[in-house]
This record gives sequence, structure tokens and C-alpha cells, in this order.
Amino acid sequence: MMTKYRSKKKPVFQFFLMYKKVVKPIIIALFLLGTLQSYASYVLVPMDAEGQQNHLKAYGITYWTLSKDLKVKWLLNYRGGSFLLPDTEGIRKECTIRGVSYEVLSDAETNEILEEISSPSQNMEAVVLEKAPKIAVYSPKGNQPWDDAVTMVLTFAEIPYKTIYDKEVLEDNLILYDWLHLHHEDFTGQYGKFYASYRATPWYIREKASAEKLAKSLGYQKVSQEKLGVALKIRDYVVGGGFMFAMCSATDSFEIALAAEGVDICEPMFDGDPSEPGYQSKIDYNKTFAFKNFTLERSPNVYEFSSIDMTRKRRITKTTDYFTLMDFSAKWDPIPTMLCQNHTALVKGFMGQTTAYNPNEIKSNVLILGENKTNSEARYIHGIKGKGFFTFYGGHDPEDYTHRVGDPKTELELHPNSPGYRLILNNVLFPAAKKKKQKT
Repeated sequence: MMTKYRSKKKPVFQFFLMYKKVVKPIIIALFLLGTLQSYASYVLVPMDAEGQQNHLKAYGITYWTLSKDLKVKWLLNYRGGSFLLPDTEGIRKECTIRGVSYEVLSDAETNEILEEISSPSQNMEAVVLEKAPKIAVYSPKGNQPWDDAVTMVLTFAEIPYKTIYDKEVLEDNLILYDWLHLHHEDFTGQYGKFYASYRATPWYIREKASAEKLAKSLGYQKVSQEKLGVALKIRDYVVGGGFMFAMCSATDSFEIALAAEGVDICEPMFDGDPSEPGYQSKIDYNKTFAFKNFTLERSPNVYEFSSIDMTRKRRITKTTDYFTLMDFSAKWDPIPTMLCQNHTALVKGFMGQTTAYNPNEIKSNVLILGENKTNSEARYIHGIKGKGFFTFYGGHDPEDYTHRVGDPKTELELHPNSPGYRLILNNVLFPAAKKKKQKT
């Protein structure tokens, strides 16, 4: 009887042993795995007004993450254009060190956000950023970082860049970089049209002599010819697929140099001989990126290059000087949407030698990203040239309304949430985006 009783209980006992040794550990492992996944999988860097304490350094965090060969999702129109990063101890630590606000999300929370963004009813999109772009700033070697808004904000955001100038450009070094910024340069050879006010100052005399020496060392008889050579190399860089961003006088002087190729538009105090008679009629607008039908300013005593700029035509006060960012479809027009990401659609205006653009002299295939309708001017424009892209941004310093020669530098520690500076950094990250076929 005992033998029969024990034989009946043996299968139950074997199942208990199997459960204890095999099944139970598997169940526990699956439970722990599910718990870990639901705890934290992503870091959200919010970019809305309420959620982010340092918008500018947040771009640096995103760039730093890309530099570690990690991908990032740029959540267009979601909470001011937030960034979705993989959750790592290094990223959390870096955010804390740099004072960047972040939120830890579970898989479930992340999927909920991405589902909301993907909904056809929402004007949002998740764009994958794949690599940290290599950045070049075209600027004279002696310039300090605070002489230019772009170098200043790159330094503040801790985004690395290389400074290059005429020699490097003429030697075809641009191919080493994904993104190029043009410092507030005069590509026409007229030394920034500073002649009337500063021709007797030591710095003007010194810079003119330095530019002439550089031109001769590079094999050119005139500064205007050498600057044209540089402009043509930059044009070829963009046409070949490069990304170019320019501010202030670098925008319209670059265009004028291209349009005046082979035409002497400089007066004797600039290049030693008279300008070409009737040069206005010889300007070729087909050679420009963005502007058309503009009239050049002939007088060397007028601090202006052409009718492109609206500075002298403006009838607006500092307290009412704002421009509005345009609203694009994130799913159908991701590029202009990326360039306009901000925590506000209303951005404070700021002056420069070239402050804003005459909309009547902008080509029809160029997008206006930001405008002041009251004053009928474009502040921020973007276009495609060949395989590449360009963005022009009017004004000198988004947090220094009337920046003048010799003014102290802007302390960005006082402006970590500057909407005007955010537009610059949108352009810096733009080349990192996963390339999609352009919609027509």
C-alpha cells in the first residue's frame, strides 16, 4: 500500500521541484525586467517656457549626446520643440552639471507622447537627429568670441567649433565641415562701409591694412577681388550640399558680391581706382541666393550697402520692436518647422548694420520664417541652393538692441532663455537631422 501511495504523489512532487527550480525564476526575471523598463528608458529635455531653466545650454546637451554616437529625437512643436534622449547616467549627470532641466520617462510615458505627436490631428513631428555636425565659423582670427552672436552662443552652450578665414576657404577646407556661419563680414571689399565715421580711427586703419596684406599674400590685387573669391567658394560649398548661416551684414554683402561678379562697385577710397561707370545696370540677380532687384548704395559716406536692408526705413520704437515666427506644418514642412522651434512665437527685435530685409526684394522661392508685418520687413529667411541650404538672420545681437563698435559683450548668463538666440541654435542642429526626401 505504501508503494502505491507514494507512486501517486510523485508527479505532484516533481512539478513542485520544477516550479521551484525553473518556472519561478523565469517569472521573477520577467517581472523585474518589466519593472526596469517601466521605471526609466528616456530623458526628456523640455523646451517650453515653464519646463526649461536654461534653453541655450539644452542645445549643448543635445549636441553632446550626438557626439557620443547616440541618436536624439527632436519633438517638433511639442512643448517648445523638446528633445528626447536615451536615458543614461552620463546624460543625467551632464544635465545637472550644466543646469539643464530634464524629466525621466518610462517606456509607457514615452510611447504615449510619441503617439500623440504622430496623430494626424496634431501639428507635431518627431525628427531623428543622427550625428553631431562639424561646425566652422568664418571669422577674422583676431576677433574675440563676443564680437559675434553665434560664436558667443556656441561658447555658452558648450558646442565646439573651428574658426576659419579666407586662406582656409580658398584652400577648399569647407568640405571638412557640415555647417558654416558667416561672421559680420563685408564681402564687397568696402570695409563694412565704416568710412564716414571711422576712417581716421586706429582700428579702421589697421584692419584695412591687414585686409590688403592678406589679399596680396593670397595672390589678389584688391581686397574686393579676394573677397569675391571667398564668396564663390562659399557658394560652391552650399550648392554641393553644405549648410550656411549668416547674420547682419554678412547676408546682403555676400549676395551683392555674387551679383557684382566681374563688376567694380568700389570707390577709390576702398580699392584705389574709380568704380565702373553704370555698374548698377550690370548687376546680375540670377547669381544671388535670396535677393533680387536691389539698388546698391553708391555713396561711401552712407553706412548701408543696398536697398535690401530696412534699417534706415524703419519706423518703430524699441518697446514695440518684435517679429513673429511663422507657423509651418511639422509633418509636411519639417525643415522650416525645425528652424522656428521656440517657446514663444513673438521674438524681440534687435538692430544691426543689416537689421531686416525688404520683402519686395526677396526671391519667391525663399521662405520668410520671421517677419514684422507692422513695419513690412522680413527678419529671418531660409532657402535651398543646389543640394544645400542657407539661412539669413537680420541684426547683430539678439540681446543687445543697438550694438555698436566697442560696446561691452553680452553676458548670456543673464539671458539663458533668449528666444532670439534659440533661432541661431536651431540652425546649428539642423544638419544633424536624418535626411528625408524633400516635398515639393
